[in-house]
Amino acid sequence: MIVDCHVHLSANTPGRGKMSPELLKSLSFRYLKWKFGLNPSGPEFDDSFEAALVRQLNAVTELDAAVVLAFDAVYELDGTLNEADTHLMTENDCVAALAQRQPKVLFGASIHPYRKDVIAELERCVARGAVLVKWLPITQGIDPSHPKCFPFYEALAHYKLPLLSHTGGETMLPNVNHCADPLLLQPALRRGVTVLAAHCGTRSVIGHHDYLKKFARMALEYENFYGDTAALNWPLRSYAYGLVLKDERLRAKLVHGSDWPVQPVPPVRYLGPKAAMQLWEQRNWFARDIAIKRRLGLDDAFFRRGGELLRWPAQKKAALAAPSNA
Repeated sequence: MIVDCHVHLSANTPGRGKMSPELLKSLSFRYLKWKFGLNPSGPEFDDSFEAALVRQLNAVTELDAAVVLAFDAVYELDGTLNEADTHLMTENDCVAALAQRQPKVLFGASIHPYRKDVIAELERCVARGAVLVKWLPITQGIDPSHPKCFPFYEALAHYKLPLLSHTGGETMLPNVNHCADPLLLQPALRRGVTVLAAHCGTRSVIGHHDYLKKFARMALEYENFYGDTAALNWPLRSYAYGLVLKDERLRAKLVHGSDWPVQPVPPVRYLGPKAAMQLWEQRNWFARDIAIKRRLGLDDAFFRRGGELLRWPAQKKAALAAPSNA
């Protein structure tokens, strides 16, 4: 089963999510509004964003499912909500409800480890069918090495729920700390959590710190440590292919993720101009991302690996495995 493990949903109404005015005015979101015909704000924005995601996802026959990610708010160490630094939030219930309505959508929960109700929220999300938990530490204000996270890691290991944690740079959202180093995830690995390092530790801006080589060393050292290829088809991150594709051991630790709605750009450096131009003709970004990776030589084992690591709700897996969805 081919699963995209890294897909985003944004919302901006109470009970569904929040986006700061600064984020809505950014060039990235203004482009997305134009590209997908998103309505400006409120319920119309939420509905049109969801519709664009579902439309593109359902049009890709090669993709069996996608993990759509919630995004928790920023919390302080004492468990209090930090509204001022929360520029983006997508509620767990919003994504869980979408997964119930859409057969190809899987629920990716987001739970801040400093929350006072962290274990209760984890158990609630597991009951609603969460297949993994997503963090973006440098934006959500999480230090993955802090002892505050350790009980959460033990709970994740108990439920066999993978942790998809951003590593490397981030520029779309404001940074509230410097916790981008994959080494900070070692406490989770040592407690038996399967960790997917989003973006393989790559930098997002030339000149920023690069953790790619550190990711590679950890991937070879820890059996339960993987890297997702989300946004590696973006020009500032595609340099990673020069390292991760030349080592068969590293290829075996990669999982498929697109980072939709980040647009995949065919890397001319590795494909050549002719192949890159041909791939540009694919207008569906899910399909283009898959096509680029196949052209780069990533095989079926790569595309199926992510699905093998998820915590599958029995009903969802049975539905996707039915002959009509084969």
